[in-house]
Amino acid sequence: MKLILSFVAAFIFFFQSDIEALRNSYAKANDSASNTEKFIGIAEKQSGSDAVTLGYKAAAKIMEAKVSKGNRKTLVKTGATSLEAIIKSNPNNAELRLIRLSVQENIPKIVGYRGSLKDDKAFLLSNYSKQNAALKNYIKRFALQSKTITEAERATLK
Repeated sequence: MKLILSFVAAFIFFFQSDIEALRNSYAKANDSASNTEKFIGIAEKQSGSDAVTLGYKAAAKIMEAKVSKGNRKTLVKTGATSLEAIIKSNPNNAELRLIRLSVQENIPKIVGYRGSLKDDKAFLLSNYSKQNAALKNYIKRFALQSKTITEAERATLK
């Protein structure tokens, strides 16, 4: 029995550290082209097939357009389509909504992928209290640098 519990705990710890690595790398990805490339590399190496991991992989595909010399339009379209499908399957996942909000905040307006900014912001603010401590902290860190979340809205995140 102890062996099974140890295995389950190790699995959860391993999975959680992968998510933390993705979160930390994603939070820094827009700072520079090299950080963007690091995030893309970390996301591509992830073997998880859970919705959040797939969401980060979709965001990496979108961000690849920022540093790629190839067909940027295709990269954005592929990543955005994938992210939208993942969110459609998991509409109540706050981390996926955060990923989409941050992508849409930072993508150039000319691309036209900005339709869910208000909905995602409202969802995050209204469901913030229901999240675990790690995700709350991640949302707060995002809110501090967000262009969409106002000072008054930041103050509600406790």
